[in-house]
Amino acid sequence: MKRNQHAGLNLRAGLSLNILSEDELAEIHDGTLEILAQTGLFVEDAEALELFGDHGADVDLQKKIVRIPEYLVEEAIRSAPSRVILAGRDPKHDLSLSGNRVYFTNFSEGVQVVDPYTGESRSPLKSDLSQSTRVIDALDEIDFCEKALGAHDVSQETAPVHNAEAILPYTSKHCAFGPGNGRLLQKIVQMGAAIAGGMQELKKRPLLSFTTCPVSPLKLIRECCEIIMESARSGLVCNILSMAMAGGTAPVSLAGTLVTHNAEILGGLTLSQLARKGAPVIYGSSTTAMDLKLASASVGTPECALISGAVARLARYYSLPSYVAGG
Repeated sequence: MKRNQHAGLNLRAGLSLNILSEDELAEIHDGTLEILAQTGLFVEDAEALELFGDHGADVDLQKKIVRIPEYLVEEAIRSAPSRVILAGRDPKHDLSLSGNRVYFTNFSEGVQVVDPYTGESRSPLKSDLSQSTRVIDALDEIDFCEKALGAHDVSQETAPVHNAEAILPYTSKHCAFGPGNGRLLQKIVQMGAAIAGGMQELKKRPLLSFTTCPVSPLKLIRECCEIIMESARSGLVCNILSMAMAGGTAPVSLAGTLVTHNAEILGGLTLSQLARKGAPVIYGSSTTAMDLKLASASVGTPECALISGAVARLARYYSLPSYVAGG
């Protein structure tokens, strides 16, 4: 198993960046619980609405608004594992996500590629994804594999399955997928089980994990709900990743954005634990501030760095593994 260096250790010497005190974390947590209990989340999926309702949440079926009581959120946080294993096809690439140990992956996904033979800028093909996966597999600095490109030469209704087919044969590292919806997730799980030697073997060595994004502000759309629930039932990790933008889809203040972000993640986390208690979850973020001149997400900025550091600190506050993107 690969064990990378730690970040944010409480050391007697050297430098560290400690964003958010314990009191500030508690304030964000209290604000999040208030949002979830009083404002609530828009939840589009009928089965998810039923799960929330059966476990004590206040569900408005007409408006599809779920108000989640504090005890339900707190119980979900306690039941989610603090340590997650991302297994590689080769055990030397197994990763233990816990505490403040840091790993790196490539980001997803490029929508244009420069053809290495003609120099032409074009939409990526399924074959490009396979070739980029070979590169990722060869780079020691990249600890697990995400799709660098998306296959644009296939039906986009089933593209996630094509992406999985283009990636899985070409890497010995753990693979993280955006599966599109619950039905396609099940197909990708079947592919993973075939590689692992059966579903039970895949659960023992989870070669796959999945990523889904709430829609800011405060929405769990149908596909997001399906992915969260099906990941939980499969026993595979789900990275619930908010992409809130301060000044756009979240309050302009960074503190307000963190509360919105946190509510989306904890709402999804609660759904995962209702689907299967103890389901592994990663606390994900691609949250940043909106560039008010360009109306686009700003990355590589001081605001993005502050949010990313705060998000990682929130995940540690909940004893959850985290994934931070967009730095």
